[in-house]
Amino acid sequence: MLNIVLVEPEIPNNTGNIGRLCVGTESKLHLIHPFGFLIDDKNLKRSGLDYWVHLDVTEYANVDEWMKVIPDLSRVFLMSSHAEKSYLDIDFQDGDWLVFGKESVGLSKDVLDRFENHLTIPMSKLIRSFNIANSVAFVVGEAKRQIGL
Repeated sequence: MLNIVLVEPEIPNNTGNIGRLCVGTESKLHLIHPFGFLIDDKNLKRSGLDYWVHLDVTEYANVDEWMKVIPDLSRVFLMSSHAEKSYLDIDFQDGDWLVFGKESVGLSKDVLDRFENHLTIPMSKLIRSFNIANSVAFVVGEAKRQIGL
């Protein structure tokens, strides 16, 4: 199982969509507060449809609380448009942690400084970033392809 981590998500539709993706790929979703919405937001439910009840999800008050449950920090991969190494250059393993920042600014310097594995998704220079739900889908798809699950 992959672990998908959203640090301070801001847009309920994106989180709902990612939750649905997690159910479909049998991945676990980890949500780190604060959120830019209420967890019972109607847009989150609409995006997640009736799959939300099947979602394996855990909420954390902050990054420190979340870090306490990680068994191997070397298997944590942070996505950043500023990273130089592509997610396509990683050999993913079952149980890896794929971390995504909030939609408006990505991951904070504080969070990035806590981990070594920073990855980017190659993209055209015409855009600054992909939508977070699309980004999660890219990386989860590649990881699942490699793992063969």
